[in-house]
This record gives sequence, structure tokens and C-alpha cells, in this order.
Amino acid sequence: TFFLSYWVRERQRWTLEEGVRRLTSDTADLFGITDRGRLQVGAFADVNVIDIEQLRLPPPVYVYDFPNGAGRYVQGAHGYDCTIVNGQVFMEHGEHTGAYAGALLKNANAR
Repeated sequence: TFFLSYWVRERQRWTLEEGVRRLTSDTADLFGITDRGRLQVGAFADVNVIDIEQLRLPPPVYVYDFPNGAGRYVQGAHGYDCTIVNGQVFMEHGEHTGAYAGALLKNANAR
């Protein structure tokens, strides 16, 4: 969110298309994840519908949602109209829809 709002929108260092490519297919390629990061036949498709003008990061908040009352910082984001995971709307205007269409990625080389 920071990259897109600051470097793409405000500083215009990259076009929106270049910025999204750097966050998606370039990153997937770097880690050798061949079926992610692109909209193409046969690949898993996760899509964010972004309102680039509204994209921003609110301040983080500290929440106590771990076991035994442990806490952590959580930071949301504004400007994402919806997130579609494998054809199902997963998030809509910051709210989870109840859909769980994703799959866990496993490293075949991990021991």
C-alpha cells in the first residue's frame, strides 16, 4: 500500500501497471513461484480492485488477539474496493466476506 500510494501515485516513479508488476509477477519470479503473480490461463488468480486516489495507510493499532492476551500491531489499509481470490470475493471495502478460496503455499524444498 505504501509503495503504490507513495512511489506510484505521489512520486510517479513508476506507472500503476509497473508498480503492480513489481509487487506481483516480479516477486513471484524472484521466489520461483511459477503459477502466481499473473492473470493467465491455468494460474491461480488473486485480484485487488484498487481505488488509487483513495489508497492510504491509517496509523497502526495495538490489539490483544494472540493466546494468553499477547498483543501485536495491526495496520489496515484504505482504497481497496475488493479482493478476489480464485474467483471468489474474499474482502469487500475492508470487510471479510466469509469466503476462503485460497490455498496454502508449501515450499517443496523445506525440511
